[in-house]
Amino acid sequence: MEFGFLTLVIFILALGGMIFVHELGHFLAARWAKIEVEEFGFGLPSYKIATLFTWQGTEFTLHALPLGGFVRPKGENDPNIPGGYGAASPWKRLVVLVAGPLMNLLTAVIVFTALVAYEGIPVPGSVRVETVAENSPAEEADIRAGDIIVSINGQEVTDIEPARSLIRENLDTPVEFVLNRDGELITITATPLSSRTSQEGALGVGLNYPTRPATLIESVGGGATITGLQAATIVYLPIALIQGAIAPDEARLIGFKGIYDLFNFSVQEDVTSRQEAAAETSSGETGAAPQPTNFTISLIGLLSVSLGVFNLLPIPALDGGRILFTLPEILFKKRIPTEWENMVNGIAMLLLIGLMLFVNVMDFINPAQVVP
Repeated sequence: MEFGFLTLVIFILALGGMIFVHELGHFLAARWAKIEVEEFGFGLPSYKIATLFTWQGTEFTLHALPLGGFVRPKGENDPNIPGGYGAASPWKRLVVLVAGPLMNLLTAVIVFTALVAYEGIPVPGSVRVETVAENSPAEEADIRAGDIIVSINGQEVTDIEPARSLIRENLDTPVEFVLNRDGELITITATPLSSRTSQEGALGVGLNYPTRPATLIESVGGGATITGLQAATIVYLPIALIQGAIAPDEARLIGFKGIYDLFNFSVQEDVTSRQEAAAETSSGETGAAPQPTNFTISLIGLLSVSLGVFNLLPIPALDGGRILFTLPEILFKKRIPTEWENMVNGIAMLLLIGLMLFVNVMDFINPAQVVP
């Protein structure tokens, strides 16, 4: 099946939606603060195709590049224009700046909440075979997705890491697995291979815990927890790079092509897993098909977190950098001259554009490797 068109549609809708939600946060906060908004553009600032409508002084426009949106408040860079952003109190400006990233983080919470509700809550105490790779030792031995591993070489299995350790300790050696398949105990012998890469896995299985349905509170709490952990991971990345905890290639920046490649991989995996599950269901077999993956929705959640956190970084021209300029006024009642702020943000924006161009070019010269 050709996934290119489907991936492109999902890529545009997802990435455009994240940017739009971000700008919607700025717009709603500005309206709350009674700051006049001259334009809310659908699409990136570019050639204006049409004015869709005007509402309470805001012109809603459609632009040529259909990716996200932008908000143009009145007096954005001039504090002398009454009713504009620059003339608003520092607290109101702070709320407007924070609202955009906050909307992205809230979106991530909603996405991960839906994912937890769909996938359920892991129940430790037993280990389930989540996926079985094609042409792997596990598939050749007839280990199936959905099987519960009872023991490996006579040792009881109740946790994932000990199960992985037992498999790694017996490379190129026949291993006896006792599995619970639909309530029936069966014994299967499979040989994990040292010739397989770490990404492939010596046995070719993905392990997970069995799950139970999640309550509403557990779903929301899980969504918030995952969002918080992802945000903390992103913030920690520069520290990890400096400490050498991760290699530079594992934390490289990617541009639109890199993000598209991630979506392409995710969409292929999700669609393929659902097709295989549907085929096995229609054939009347149970347990043989891999569990449907949810890489695409997970990627949308992760990108939403990334957009929110990145915009909160104290980098001039980003929301976080603009927040820094409001802090002296809030703390010391002394405003940094607008001319200085505009100059710093202007220079930083040029540097950011240059960095974006470099990153997007590198996506073609040295594409990031997408592995399962």
